[in-house]
Amino acid sequence: MGNAQDRPPGSGGDRTGPNQARSGTRGNAENPHSHHGSQKGLANGTPIKNSTVTREEPSSPPVEDKSYLDAPAGALPSHLARLKNEGNHLFKHGQFGDAIEKYTQAIEGCAEAGVDSPEDLCILYSNRAACYLKDGNSTDCIQDCTKALELQPFSLKPLLRRAMAYESLERYQKAYVDYKTVLQLDTGVQAAHDSVHRITKMLIDQDGPDWREKLPEIPVVPLSVQQQYRDKPLSEKQIQARAARAAQEEARIREARFTLLKQEGNELVKKGSFQEAMEKYTQCLTLQPNECAMYTNRAICFLKLNRFEEAKQDCDSALELEPSNKKAFYRRALAHKGLKDYLSASTDLQEVLQLDPNVREAEQELEMVTGLLRKSLMDGTAQV
Repeated sequence: MGNAQDRPPGSGGDRTGPNQARSGTRGNAENPHSHHGSQKGLANGTPIKNSTVTREEPSSPPVEDKSYLDAPAGALPSHLARLKNEGNHLFKHGQFGDAIEKYTQAIEGCAEAGVDSPEDLCILYSNRAACYLKDGNSTDCIQDCTKALELQPFSLKPLLRRAMAYESLERYQKAYVDYKTVLQLDTGVQAAHDSVHRITKMLIDQDGPDWREKLPEIPVVPLSVQQQYRDKPLSEKQIQARAARAAQEEARIREARFTLLKQEGNELVKKGSFQEAMEKYTQCLTLQPNECAMYTNRAICFLKLNRFEEAKQDCDSALELEPSNKKAFYRRALAHKGLKDYLSASTDLQEVLQLDPNVREAEQELEMVTGLLRKSLMDGTAQV
């Protein structure tokens, strides 16, 4: 086949037929009856002075670099190594069907050549499985991964690919087992973590609370095999994935700790244990310093403990985060009242009512503060 293409009729060679005959007389657009215009050196029948004809030589196509074919490939003979390398190249370029053919030829070639290298055969089966997975052929992917694992038990890539194929076929129990085995080998495989969380929810829905009892046995990876994976130098991608996983896990732990402390603080407030509750909210703020509700919650505790200045400061912090927070204005008004700053208390209460005219407590407090303000002005004790 090559790159040659059949020429369409009339595209070259002798031109015959009525169409060709007509086109052959069009040398002179201004004088269609003249046949001299097509002669070399003539334009409209007039000689062209100092005329030169230049022809562009067709550029030769760039030579494809195929040096990758000669890259070493384990213990495979050179002709089989070339097939594997060509399969890898095709896979990278999304040509999965062609890559399958190359890997298949390499696998069959190993049998013909008597190649006894379980590691190389495992890679070939695993690579072909990756092609099947990309092509949506999960059944053949599972078969190839199983063959690869028979050759090299606890190989990470075949395990991960088989797990993905099982999951795509909704065989969630088998997928769960393979993902958990992968994580015994490398806890940094984020795809396995994500899939375990996702499949766990599906298995709970499918099999109920005793879903674990219905799982196939999860194989225990020998410590020696685990150590081999740990001793392998990590790629930059693996390092980044592990760092991201660690950051995600730390955030999850902090969030869980924050939620627990907040719940404990709320329960202590209900019991009237304001000192202990204040300490819980303080711990919450060390975990999430921009959580507005923790400042307003802690402000309640300070108010109950008659620590009005600290209550005011917490409300100030809350209002920096949320300038229209009604609770922060209301509780700061109570702190101002405790500090005998009735004018500021009145201002904050009016702000509350402007935000929400239906806050009955703010109306009552405003009446009380207004009376205290008048009395203090008469006594000359009001803060200015």
